[in-house]
Amino acid sequence: MARGGAMVAAADAGAGAGVAPGYSSEITFTVVMSCLMAASGGLIFGYDISITGGLTQMQSFLEAFFPDIWAKMNNAEQDAYCIFDSQVLTTFVSSLYLAGVFACLIAGHVTRRVGRRNSMLIGASLFFVGAILNCAAVNIAMLVIGRILLGFAVGFTNQSAPVYLAEIAPARWRGAFTSIFHFFLNVGMFVADLVNYRANTIPVWGWRLSLGVGIVPAVIVIVGAAFIPDTPNSLVLRGKLDEARASLRRIRGAAANIDAELKDIARAAEEDRQHHTGAFRRIVRREYRPHLVMAIAIPVFFELTGMIVVTLFTPLLFYTVGFSSQKAILGSIITDVVSLASIAAAALTVDRYGRRTLFMVGGGVLLVCLTGMAWTYGARLGSDGGKAMPRGYAVAVVALVCLYDAGFGISWGPLKWIIPSEIFPLEVRSAGQSMSEAISLALTFAQTQSFLRMLCSFKFGAFAYNAAWVVVMTAFVALLLPETKGVPIESLGAVWAQHWYWKRFVKPPPSTAAETKQADGAPA
Repeated sequence: MARGGAMVAAADAGAGAGVAPGYSSEITFTVVMSCLMAASGGLIFGYDISITGGLTQMQSFLEAFFPDIWAKMNNAEQDAYCIFDSQVLTTFVSSLYLAGVFACLIAGHVTRRVGRRNSMLIGASLFFVGAILNCAAVNIAMLVIGRILLGFAVGFTNQSAPVYLAEIAPARWRGAFTSIFHFFLNVGMFVADLVNYRANTIPVWGWRLSLGVGIVPAVIVIVGAAFIPDTPNSLVLRGKLDEARASLRRIRGAAANIDAELKDIARAAEEDRQHHTGAFRRIVRREYRPHLVMAIAIPVFFELTGMIVVTLFTPLLFYTVGFSSQKAILGSIITDVVSLASIAAAALTVDRYGRRTLFMVGGGVLLVCLTGMAWTYGARLGSDGGKAMPRGYAVAVVALVCLYDAGFGISWGPLKWIIPSEIFPLEVRSAGQSMSEAISLALTFAQTQSFLRMLCSFKFGAFAYNAAWVVVMTAFVALLLPETKGVPIESLGAVWAQHWYWKRFVKPPPSTAAETKQADGAPA
């Protein structure tokens, strides 16, 4: 699964020793602009995540579509945990994620056939149409149909953009460049909260402003994707070797020696052509066992961090502890700033200290915050939601959410996109990324369907539930996830072959085996 001369770097993967001989680590202008344009696909997902959090407690929106929830918000005797417990509301929110699941499975095949860049264009176009339909909605059916189109858009962009970033970035900086997707995702969330903060003051039609501005990130992606090259890996896979060479020359620079990298990419594509079964059938084979486990485990653990609370439902969380609707949205803006700062810190450190270190640090922070929120809610809001939380403790909840965002932003936030985008061999890369993102969106759908009911039923125990999972996922990473920093993307096979557990499944690459024999004095 790993290729050619690039194995030299992979042998030092655990220490992140750098890139293989013949590989360029230069960051060209084309790489920077291409990565920024691809990462802007995160704007689509981020904007949609946060815009719904603000909408679901916005007076103009609730009066138009959910008057029963607006009535509960104005009922002083209502259980604070259960104000937003509405199946119709959760259907509106979660329909996007269910559509995204199906889109991801389709997008894997489409991305393989038409390329990473064109798949992003498809996603942005669908988002454009969905945003217009939502803005013009006159009933819940139009809202849900628009959300389904947005879900298909998210499925395509979330599948193709991280892979694009991983394939085009220099190996030494792959973690930083891939993390830009999550940074842009949070930029989209920040912009959405700013829009909601203004729209919340506009009676009757303020909600249309919130949904209509979603057209802007769609246009940014459409225009940007039209001017960037497709990845050399994708072009070689589709038999366009000359175009792949030109693309690689463009992104690595005129002075770079691209022969070694192009040779490894071509070998990966040739191995792909030798397989007669589909990528989804192939990925369940024994030799891909570690990749399959990570394709499932990383998105599952990502969703179980409790991120659904501090992204989609942050305004509702703050409203629950006693803040007004406007102050709840302002609290979300504050947490967005914290998230952006922490993701920037992750981008600067992920290729220096490695993926595993950030996972460990982030896991510790998340555990402290979730435990603190469980105690604060349980002690001060009560088990029946009938108590009024003292202002000091409500401010403490905001502080804990901000700290949570910081821990999440340096670990599971960006690493959820980095790890799946880089660990799969080329022959199963689209399938692996599709599977990973489909699982993530399926779990997001399940959580958006169930979180408000869980908060109503489990009360503060919902936070303790996520804290327990943080312990499990941190132990999993410590034991089973190898370090991948600094290793060329087509050379990661040797990393798995050297791991204490996964080496029983993954065979050493031929070049590595030959080097080992020569080191022992045997003929290669």
